[in-house]
Amino acid sequence: MSKKLNLLFLCTGNSCRSQIAEGWGRHFGAGRIEVQSAGIEAHGKNPRAIKVMAEASIDIAGQESTKVTQAMIDAADVVVTVCGHADEHCPALPATVRKIHWPLNDPAKATGTEEEIMAVFRAARDDIRERVRALVDELTNA
Repeated sequence: MSKKLNLLFLCTGNSCRSQIAEGWGRHFGAGRIEVQSAGIEAHGKNPRAIKVMAEASIDIAGQESTKVTQAMIDAADVVVTVCGHADEHCPALPATVRKIHWPLNDPAKATGTEEEIMAVFRAARDDIRERVRALVDELTNA
């Protein structure tokens, strides 16, 4: 029996985009891949990210906002950076690790009314859902 593929989503603060990606990764990859997320820094969890994922019946409230460690990098088979800052500041990866970059806008920077801000979070959630679904399909059908 081979070990499960380990997928790491990396962001600046591990509060929003990478948390959403981890939630979708756990959903689509359940039982087939290991999924985690981390940040170059740890900024805490974003309540709006938790809320929009709950609207999609995905509970990310128990996920922690964590700072990436060398152990996480060493365990990863695939690292997905979800913002330019994380891409630029990503720790050196072993040659065996595949790196993918998704230049996602940060919904936490949205402005306007609460409904306008939530619309940005929902759009980010849906975009990330499709990206993660396609990636998990690719990784598990390879």
